Amino acid sequence: QVQLVESGGGLVQTGGSLRLSCAASGGTFSSYAMGWFRQPTGKEREFVAAISWSSGSARYADSVKGRFTISRDNAKNKVYLQMNSLKPEDTAVYYCARARYGSTSSYMKDYDYWGQGTQVTVSS
Repeated sequence: QVQLVESGGGLVQTGGSLRLSCAASGGTFSSYAMGWFRQPTGKEREFVAAISWSSGSARYADSVKGRFTISRDNAKNKVYLQMNSLKPEDTAVYYCARARYGSTSSYMKDYDYWGQGTQVTVSS
């Protein structure tokens, strides 16, 4: 059974940075794309970023382009989300997910395993 565990969330001021990590276990990591999604309180979960199995391609939501960077280390079975220039509107629970395929996707239906999430709060 695949397990995904996020870490690195917390409270940060506007303009600050955080680095989220997601550790995968119990399955094949390197063959699948990985993604980050987020869910603000009272709102729907939304796509943030995704990276292909080989790190050859990545895609980002328009709202985070130029500020967030997704990366992965297949040797460590980890995926990361570096978040810079954080804004209050970035406040949400951030979820790591494993895709059904090797290529990136921004659609939740294309992901079959999800972590429990980590809270990110950006104060103004």
